[in-house]
Amino acid sequence: MKVNESGGELSGAQPRILAVMNQKGGVGKTTTTVSVAAALAARGVRVLIVDLDPQGNASVGLGIRVGDGEQAVYDVLLADVPTADVVRATSVENLFLLPSSIDLAGAEVELVAVDAREQRLKGALDALGADYDVILIDCPPSLGLLTVNALTAAHNVIVPIQCEYYALEGLRQLLTTVSRVTQALNPQLVLGGVVLTMYDGRTNLAQNVVDEVREHFGAQVFHSVIPRSVRLAEAPSYGEPIRVFDPESRGASAYEALADEFCARFSLRCHTPVDMPAINRGEL
Repeated sequence: MKVNESGGELSGAQPRILAVMNQKGGVGKTTTTVSVAAALAARGVRVLIVDLDPQGNASVGLGIRVGDGEQAVYDVLLADVPTADVVRATSVENLFLLPSSIDLAGAEVELVAVDAREQRLKGALDALGADYDVILIDCPPSLGLLTVNALTAAHNVIVPIQCEYYALEGLRQLLTTVSRVTQALNPQLVLGGVVLTMYDGRTNLAQNVVDEVREHFGAQVFHSVIPRSVRLAEAPSYGEPIRVFDPESRGASAYEALADEFCARFSLRCHTPVDMPAINRGEL
Protein backbone atom coordinates (compact mmCIF):
# COMPACT_ATOMS: atom_id res chain seq x y z
CA MET A 1 0.00 0.00 0.00
CA LYS A 2 1.37 3.41 -0.89
CA VAL A 3 2.16 5.79 1.97
CA ASN A 4 -0.44 8.51 2.41
CA GLU A 5 -0.06 11.97 3.91
CA SER A 6 -0.98 10.90 7.44
CA GLY A 7 1.70 8.25 7.53
CA GLY A 8 -0.28 5.28 6.33
CA GLU A 9 0.67 1.62 6.21
CA LEU A 10 3.41 -0.18 4.33
CA SER A 11 3.14 -3.53 2.62
CA GLY A 12 4.62 -6.60 4.28
CA ALA A 13 7.34 -6.17 6.88
CA GLN A 14 8.87 -3.16 5.18
CA PRO A 15 10.47 -0.75 7.67
CA ARG A 16 9.23 2.82 7.87
CA ILE A 17 12.03 5.07 6.58
CA LEU A 18 11.98 8.68 7.79
CA ALA A 19 14.37 11.37 6.55
CA VAL A 20 14.91 14.07 9.18
CA MET A 21 15.98 17.15 7.28
CA ASN A 22 16.30 20.91 7.22
CA GLN A 23 18.95 22.63 5.12
CA LYS A 24 19.38 25.18 7.91
CA GLY A 25 21.76 24.03 10.63
CA GLY A 26 21.19 24.34 14.36
CA VAL A 27 17.46 23.56 14.33
CA GLY A 28 17.58 20.45 16.53
CA LYS A 29 17.65 17.96 13.64
CA THR A 30 20.15 15.54 15.14
CA THR A 31 18.79 15.94 18.66
CA THR A 32 15.34 15.06 17.34
CA THR A 33 16.66 12.05 15.43
CA VAL A 34 18.55 10.58 18.39
CA SER A 35 15.96 11.44 21.03
CA VAL A 36 12.97 10.07 19.13
CA ALA A 37 14.93 6.97 18.12
CA ALA A 38 15.83 6.20 21.74
CA ALA A 39 12.26 6.76 22.90
CA LEU A 40 10.89 4.48 20.16
CA ALA A 41 13.48 1.82 21.04
CA ALA A 42 12.24 1.92 24.65
CA ARG A 43 8.77 1.17 23.27
CA GLY A 44 9.97 -2.08 21.72
CA VAL A 45 10.56 -0.69 18.22
CA ARG A 46 13.75 -1.85 16.48
CA VAL A 47 15.30 1.39 15.23
CA LEU A 48 18.24 2.10 12.94
CA ILE A 49 19.73 5.58 12.74
CA VAL A 50 21.60 6.37 9.52
CA ASP A 51 24.07 9.17 10.24
CA LEU A 52 24.29 10.79 6.81
CA ASP A 53 25.86 14.03 8.07
CA PRO A 54 29.64 14.29 7.57
CA GLN A 55 29.83 16.04 10.95
CA GLY A 56 28.82 12.74 12.56
CA ASN A 57 26.86 14.34 15.38
CA ALA A 58 24.32 11.53 15.66
CA SER A 59 27.15 9.02 16.01
CA VAL A 60 28.86 11.09 18.71
CA GLY A 61 25.51 11.61 20.45
CA LEU A 62 25.27 7.84 20.82
CA GLY A 63 28.82 7.50 22.10
CA ILE A 64 30.23 6.07 18.86
CA ARG A 65 33.26 7.52 17.08
CA VAL A 66 34.62 5.94 13.91
CA GLY A 67 38.37 5.48 14.09
CA ASP A 68 40.93 5.27 11.30
CA GLY A 69 40.39 2.19 9.18
CA GLU A 70 36.91 1.54 10.55
CA GLN A 71 34.02 1.32 8.11
CA ALA A 72 31.12 3.74 8.06
CA VAL A 73 28.25 4.85 5.83
CA TYR A 74 30.77 6.21 3.29
CA ASP A 75 31.95 2.65 2.62
CA VAL A 76 28.37 1.49 2.14
CA LEU A 77 27.62 4.24 -0.39
CA LEU A 78 30.85 4.24 -2.36
CA ALA A 79 32.69 0.96 -1.74
CA ASP A 80 29.72 -1.43 -1.88
CA VAL A 81 30.38 -2.72 1.63
CA PRO A 82 27.29 -4.65 2.86
CA THR A 83 25.20 -2.41 5.11
CA ALA A 84 24.74 -5.07 7.79
CA ASP A 85 28.53 -5.32 8.17
CA VAL A 86 28.76 -1.64 9.14
CA VAL A 87 25.73 -1.30 11.43
CA ARG A 88 26.64 -1.07 15.11
CA ALA A 89 24.64 -1.79 18.24
CA THR A 90 24.40 1.11 20.69
CA SER A 91 24.17 1.14 24.46
CA VAL A 92 20.38 1.47 24.09
CA GLU A 93 18.49 -1.78 23.58
CA ASN A 94 16.74 -1.99 20.16
CA LEU A 95 18.70 1.02 18.85
CA PHE A 96 21.32 0.58 16.13
CA LEU A 97 23.52 2.96 14.16
CA LEU A 98 24.98 3.17 10.67
CA PRO A 99 27.74 5.62 11.65
CA SER A 100 29.27 8.55 9.82
CA SER A 101 32.93 9.42 9.38
CA ILE A 102 34.96 12.34 8.06
CA ASP A 103 35.30 10.49 4.73
CA LEU A 104 31.65 11.33 4.05
CA ALA A 105 32.65 14.96 3.48
CA GLY A 106 33.92 14.00 0.03
CA ALA A 107 30.96 11.85 -0.91
CA GLU A 108 29.00 14.66 -2.57
CA VAL A 109 31.74 15.02 -5.20
CA GLU A 110 32.48 11.31 -5.56
CA LEU A 111 28.84 10.35 -6.01
CA VAL A 112 28.59 12.49 -9.14
CA ALA A 113 30.51 9.88 -11.15
CA VAL A 114 28.67 6.85 -9.73
CA ASP A 115 25.91 5.02 -11.63
CA ALA A 116 22.44 5.48 -10.12
CA ARG A 117 24.00 7.98 -7.73
CA GLU A 118 20.66 9.03 -6.21
CA GLN A 119 19.74 5.41 -5.45
CA ARG A 120 22.83 4.31 -3.51
CA LEU A 121 21.34 4.66 -0.03
CA LYS A 122 18.02 3.15 -1.08
CA GLY A 123 19.77 0.03 -2.33
CA ALA A 124 21.83 -0.20 0.84
CA LEU A 125 18.77 0.02 3.09
CA ASP A 126 16.66 -2.31 0.95
CA ALA A 127 19.38 -4.94 1.49
CA LEU A 128 18.59 -4.93 5.22
CA GLY A 129 15.15 -6.40 4.56
CA ALA A 130 12.94 -6.51 7.66
CA ASP A 131 15.74 -6.23 10.23
CA TYR A 132 14.28 -2.97 11.60
CA ASP A 133 10.86 -1.46 12.19
CA VAL A 134 11.95 2.14 11.66
CA ILE A 135 14.94 3.73 9.95
CA LEU A 136 15.68 7.37 10.80
CA ILE A 137 18.07 9.18 8.45
CA ASP A 138 19.86 12.17 9.96
CA CYS A 139 20.44 14.31 6.86
CA PRO A 140 23.20 16.91 6.43
CA PRO A 141 22.18 20.61 6.59
CA SER A 142 22.19 20.96 2.80
CA LEU A 143 20.20 19.93 -0.25
CA GLY A 144 23.01 18.08 -2.04
CA LEU A 145 23.37 14.49 -3.26
CA LEU A 146 23.49 12.99 0.23
CA THR A 147 20.13 14.53 1.07
CA VAL A 148 18.72 13.49 -2.31
CA ASN A 149 19.83 9.92 -1.49
CA ALA A 150 17.96 10.14 1.81
CA LEU A 151 14.81 11.43 0.13
CA THR A 152 14.98 8.74 -2.54
CA ALA A 153 15.15 6.05 0.15
CA ALA A 154 12.53 7.51 2.51
CA HIS A 155 8.79 7.15 2.81
CA ASN A 156 8.33 10.34 4.82
CA VAL A 157 10.17 13.58 5.55
CA ILE A 158 10.32 14.97 9.09
CA VAL A 159 11.17 18.69 9.26
CA PRO A 160 12.33 20.21 12.56
CA ILE A 161 11.68 23.96 12.74
CA GLN A 162 13.11 26.11 15.51
CA CYS A 163 10.75 28.52 17.26
CA GLU A 164 12.77 31.59 16.30
CA TYR A 165 12.63 34.46 13.86
CA TYR A 166 12.90 33.41 10.19
CA ALA A 167 11.73 29.90 11.14
CA LEU A 168 10.04 29.42 7.77
CA GLU A 169 12.91 30.98 5.83
CA GLY A 170 14.23 28.56 3.25
CA LEU A 171 11.45 26.02 3.68
CA ARG A 172 10.11 26.78 0.23
CA GLN A 173 13.40 25.59 -1.26
CA LEU A 174 13.35 22.48 0.94
CA LEU A 175 9.80 21.57 -0.05
CA THR A 176 10.63 22.24 -3.70
CA THR A 177 13.48 19.73 -3.44
CA VAL A 178 11.14 17.20 -1.83
CA SER A 179 8.62 17.76 -4.63
CA ARG A 180 11.24 17.25 -7.34
CA VAL A 181 12.47 14.03 -5.76
CA THR A 182 8.87 12.82 -5.49
CA GLN A 183 8.26 13.48 -9.17
CA ALA A 184 11.55 12.15 -10.52
CA LEU A 185 12.78 9.46 -8.11
CA ASN A 186 10.40 8.50 -5.31
CA PRO A 187 6.66 8.93 -5.97
CA GLN A 188 5.69 7.59 -2.53
CA LEU A 189 7.61 10.30 -0.65
CA VAL A 190 5.41 12.67 1.38
CA LEU A 191 5.82 15.08 4.27
CA GLY A 192 5.48 13.07 7.46
CA GLY A 193 5.38 15.96 9.89
CA VAL A 194 6.87 19.17 11.25
CA VAL A 195 8.51 19.25 14.69
CA LEU A 196 8.65 22.55 16.58
CA THR A 197 11.97 22.81 18.45
CA MET A 198 13.86 25.20 20.74
CA TYR A 199 10.69 26.72 22.18
CA ASP A 200 11.25 29.41 24.80
CA GLY A 201 8.00 30.03 26.65
CA ARG A 202 9.33 33.30 28.11
CA THR A 203 9.05 35.09 24.77
CA ASN A 204 6.06 36.18 22.73
CA LEU A 205 8.10 35.56 19.58
CA ALA A 206 8.27 31.82 20.21
CA GLN A 207 4.50 31.55 20.53
CA ASN A 208 4.05 33.68 17.42
CA VAL A 209 6.28 31.28 15.48
CA VAL A 210 4.31 28.29 16.79
CA ASP A 211 1.08 29.91 15.63
CA GLU A 212 2.57 30.77 12.23
CA VAL A 213 3.90 27.27 11.61
CA ARG A 214 0.63 25.65 12.68
CA GLU A 215 -1.30 27.99 10.40
CA HIS A 216 1.02 27.17 7.49
CA PHE A 217 1.23 23.37 7.93
CA GLY A 218 -1.95 22.57 9.85
CA ALA A 219 -2.34 18.97 11.03
CA GLN A 220 1.11 18.08 9.69
CA VAL A 221 2.63 19.80 12.75
CA PHE A 222 3.13 17.46 15.70
CA HIS A 223 1.37 18.54 18.90
CA SER A 224 4.46 18.05 21.05
CA VAL A 225 6.76 21.07 21.19
CA ILE A 226 10.41 20.65 22.14
CA PRO A 227 11.64 23.27 24.66
CA ARG A 228 14.98 25.03 24.58
CA SER A 229 16.92 23.05 27.16
CA VAL A 230 20.44 23.03 28.56
CA ARG A 231 20.09 19.33 29.34
CA LEU A 232 19.29 18.55 25.71
CA ALA A 233 22.40 20.46 24.68
CA GLU A 234 24.56 18.62 27.25
CA ALA A 235 23.45 15.07 26.48
CA PRO A 236 25.51 14.56 23.25
CA SER A 237 28.76 15.41 25.04
CA TYR A 238 28.12 12.39 27.28
CA GLY A 239 27.27 10.16 24.30
CA GLU A 240 23.77 9.50 25.61
CA PRO A 241 20.22 10.19 24.38
CA ILE A 242 18.28 12.54 26.63
CA ARG A 243 16.05 9.73 27.98
CA VAL A 244 19.21 8.09 29.34
CA PHE A 245 21.12 11.22 30.30
CA ASP A 246 18.27 12.94 32.17
CA PRO A 247 14.92 11.14 31.84
CA GLU A 248 13.19 13.56 34.23
CA SER A 249 14.08 16.68 32.23
CA ARG A 250 11.60 18.75 30.24
CA GLY A 251 13.41 17.86 27.04
CA ALA A 252 13.12 14.14 27.71
CA SER A 253 9.43 14.53 28.52
CA ALA A 254 8.77 16.37 25.28
CA TYR A 255 10.53 13.75 23.18
CA GLU A 256 8.68 10.93 24.96
CA ALA A 257 5.43 12.62 23.96
CA LEU A 258 6.69 13.09 20.41
CA ALA A 259 7.58 9.39 20.21
CA ASP A 260 4.00 8.53 21.18
CA GLU A 261 2.83 10.67 18.26
CA PHE A 262 5.23 8.87 15.92
CA CYS A 263 3.76 5.55 17.06
CA ALA A 264 0.26 6.69 16.21
CA ARG A 265 1.00 8.62 13.02
CA PHE A 266 3.19 5.97 11.42
CA SER A 267 1.25 2.91 12.66
CA LEU A 268 4.15 1.56 14.71
CA ARG A 269 3.69 -1.29 17.16
CA CYS A 270 4.73 0.39 20.39
CA HIS A 271 4.27 -0.48 24.03
CA THR A 272 4.57 1.78 27.04
CA PRO A 273 8.14 1.72 28.42
CA VAL A 274 8.42 0.24 31.91
CA ASP A 275 10.67 3.13 32.91
CA MET A 276 8.28 5.82 31.66
CA PRO A 277 8.22 8.68 34.18
CA ALA A 278 5.17 10.82 34.80
CA ILE A 279 5.63 13.43 32.09
CA ASN A 280 4.27 16.70 30.89
CA ARG A 281 3.12 15.96 27.34
CA GLY A 282 4.72 19.12 25.94
CA GLU A 283 1.77 20.31 23.86
CA LEU A 284 1.06 23.90 22.90
